[in-house]
Amino acid sequence: MEKRTYQPDLGVGKKTKVRWVVAAMMWAAIAINYIDRAVLSAAAPFISEDFHINEAQMGILLSGFFWSYALLQVPAGWAADKFGQKKTLGFAVIWWSAATAVTGLAAGFKSMLTFRVALGVGEAAAYPSNAGISAKWFPKKERGTVAGIFDSGSKFGGAIATPLIVVLIAWVGWKMTFVLIGLLGIIWGVIWLFFFKDNPADHKRVNKAELEYIRDGQSEAELADKTMPMKWYQLLKYRNIWAMCIGFFMINYNSYFFITWLPSYLVDERGMNLLELGIFASLPLLSAMVVEVIAGWASDKVHASGKLSLTATRKLFLIIGLLMAACIGLAAFADSAVLAIVLLCIAKSGTTVAASQVWALPADVAPKNMTSVVAGMQNTVSNMGGVVGPIITGFIVAATGSFVPALLFSAALIIIGILNYLFLLGDVKRIEAA
Repeated sequence: MEKRTYQPDLGVGKKTKVRWVVAAMMWAAIAINYIDRAVLSAAAPFISEDFHINEAQMGILLSGFFWSYALLQVPAGWAADKFGQKKTLGFAVIWWSAATAVTGLAAGFKSMLTFRVALGVGEAAAYPSNAGISAKWFPKKERGTVAGIFDSGSKFGGAIATPLIVVLIAWVGWKMTFVLIGLLGIIWGVIWLFFFKDNPADHKRVNKAELEYIRDGQSEAELADKTMPMKWYQLLKYRNIWAMCIGFFMINYNSYFFITWLPSYLVDERGMNLLELGIFASLPLLSAMVVEVIAGWASDKVHASGKLSLTATRKLFLIIGLLMAACIGLAAFADSAVLAIVLLCIAKSGTTVAASQVWALPADVAPKNMTSVVAGMQNTVSNMGGVVGPIITGFIVAATGSFVPALLFSAALIIIGILNYLFLLGDVKRIEAA
């Protein structure tokens, strides 16, 4: 018998829009995710002074987050598919927010490192869970849009984090800042657990018209089957999985330049003062946030028009985005700081045009009930790009005394990413287990 909770008559002819409330909460979860991981960076000078932490120790603290975050992407994705995104994402946000809050109670280097690793444990579930929610709550014709929406939260969080945290530190001190930022996520988690349902059919505010639109031909019986058709490592037999992982590595290598080395580049290479830095450093992230949502929406419109297949649509926007991202190499030769910023805004926006498709792909290609697992796999590899990118850039700058070779190397990786999506990524369709 079909399990269906009671729904009031909300109008069968006109669709309700509960799915977009869900999308807004997905966006907020990613924004909070990035704000929480940025608190330590902004508070680092004050923490170093209070606990007598040297640069090497601070480097370990800043990287400690990635130890657990990158390694737990696949387990987090498996948990989301196995136990549902409601529980997994809800408890993950509460976990990482609690880890953020208690960091304000740290007594020194060791306890702070413990809390930082705990932060990564919780945050690992964010993107895999959101990819799984996209598959359950949105039809194929809207997945580019919702991917662009929720991933744009990372740019908003990254752009607003530093000024917000600096103001809070000046107001209440760095310890209480951790507590207040942590409370924000805990409030979100409680609301999520009360509001969200893994199955749209169980949500009392979703009417019949919206439910049929979301299902897009899927039956209740199909949705009720939670069996995973294969082990996660068996996915490595498929070329599309490799293409998704390799391509996202190249994108993330470039993306992390904007949240690690960009301030140093603008000051050391372009001669900006602190006031100019505060104004210009956030522009690439803010422009990228807007462009990503537009790109996701536009890709859905192109596919819905029937002029291009899903495969052609995804590849078109991936290539357009990466061609824009290659402007990071042109920025190296810009005559002025303003032109360099314009080119960097185009480059960062390009990575997000591509990202709007990257985060739609898991729902497109994953075997049944494995969307979050596939998302976790590609995010594991992509975060390796985030780990090694800042290190390689640092070594290149140290060896050459200039950012020019580092930016050109980043552009070269983008070219590899273009070739990867053109030739290694095959037809964008669900993987069917043998």
